[in-house]
Amino acid sequence: MLLRLYWTVLFVFLFSFSLFAQQPANTYPRTVGYLSIVHPIFSIYQSETVYNFKNDYTVGFPVGINILKSDKIGFSFEITPFIKSINGNSSVSNLLFHPGIILRFPKNFSINNRLAFETSGRYGYTAVFSKVVAKTKMNNFFVAVPVPFRFGNNKSMSVGAGIQLGITF
Repeated sequence: MLLRLYWTVLFVFLFSFSLFAQQPANTYPRTVGYLSIVHPIFSIYQSETVYNFKNDYTVGFPVGINILKSDKIGFSFEITPFIKSINGNSSVSNLLFHPGIILRFPKNFSINNRLAFETSGRYGYTAVFSKVVAKTKMNNFFVAVPVPFRFGNNKSMSVGAGIQLGITF
């Protein structure tokens, strides 16, 4: 009897290391923060196209919080300060308030639909096409393409595109 108990305990102990538990289901709501860098590529105003890097350089540093409601939808709030450099002089040129809805799709793809309110007096909408390109246990690394549509401040409507690289935590 004692020998049988010994073998049973030994069997359970040895083979318990090779057993895998099921992955826990994502619990919602879940909060995720992120930091990123965005490089505007171009903006189109009526018939004029303005390229970043040509006469000046603008870079933004989006910081945000995503509240994920499910695998399909979430809410996001982002604040982005922009720095502009002209002839070796740089300054904070604009601050963007960017709340929106996240539509999440399979294979780590999402579309962020954001309202845009800039301290420069412009406002509008930004569609952000985002893809997680690498995952670790603690972080996700993503690439996004923001497409901003802007109005207001006595300027014509503009549309542009950029590239954004970031990390979630």
